[in-house]
Amino acid sequence: MELKKSGPDTSLRILCMKTLLVIKPSSLGDIVHALQVVQTLARERPECRITWVVRERFAGLVQAAPFVHEVIIFRRREGWGAFWRLLRQLRERNFDLVWDMQGLLRSGVMTAASRAPEKWGRADAREGAGMFYNRRVERPAGAGQHHALEILQPFLKSAGVTPRLDFPLALTAGPAFPWQNFFAHDARRTFVIFTDSRGAEKEWPRFSELTDLIFKSIPDCRVAWCAGKSVAPDVAVPADRFLNLTGCPMDQMIALVRQPAIFIGNDSGPMHLSAASGNPVLAIFGPTSPKRFGPFPLTAAKHRAVEAPDGQLAQLEPAAVLVALEELRARLL
Repeated sequence: MELKKSGPDTSLRILCMKTLLVIKPSSLGDIVHALQVVQTLARERPECRITWVVRERFAGLVQAAPFVHEVIIFRRREGWGAFWRLLRQLRERNFDLVWDMQGLLRSGVMTAASRAPEKWGRADAREGAGMFYNRRVERPAGAGQHHALEILQPFLKSAGVTPRLDFPLALTAGPAFPWQNFFAHDARRTFVIFTDSRGAEKEWPRFSELTDLIFKSIPDCRVAWCAGKSVAPDVAVPADRFLNLTGCPMDQMIALVRQPAIFIGNDSGPMHLSAASGNPVLAIFGPTSPKRFGPFPLTAAKHRAVEAPDGQLAQLEPAAVLVALEELRARLL
């Protein structure tokens, strides 16, 4: 498909834009990045009504964004019937602009189904998704690796907004949970440890040893564990200063990583959410690169990435992670 070129008609559409459809169904970290970009748009163009297509698993996070006016839930688990119903729903609507921030075949088909004169997609779209766009965002300038957020920021130009990010990501508080009193203490001595990730190859196996070192090294500290699957440390922990929320539902996980604390964890969606929320973050990396997937921006004083030797997480010693944690804590004075 030949992409349209910018011109007077495009500039006029930008000025008249009142409705935007964002297609970003998953995953958690990618949605967090997209929310940060859309938040900037909403602050620059408050008159724009924003609709978002998202999987049911992550709908609560998007619904917590006060700048998203409508959420259309993609019920992927219900199969092809649900997908066709979603396409019909999109076909019945009119939008001024569509952003496919996912860049995969399924999201490309959603883009094709939607009614809009401007259908923008990622420069790095895959699976043939690009055939459904009439425009693509430009690639980040320069060679080398680009962070996932740097790839999404150019979408802002399609709405006449200069790319930038505002921190923190402003979300509504959400429901209250009985464990939240655990975080009513010194945030520099309170730690949320997220022990898993979307891929097993990104999971550091020595969080129990790190937890033991934290309790022995930092007086009066408090540690909360969180993960998608239920696990427990194999070391002794003080019952009154340890909280195990592993295996909790998604809404609790989202609330937990936003609590005032220092986040420690693998390359994962909760890591990105905690960083976007303004928390200090110590991220642990093995086979993936912090230049592409680290807490953004890596140069922020609140952010620190630790890379395993030769990308092998099993070779990363807990003592080395503790040293990095103390370096991060020293910056927060």
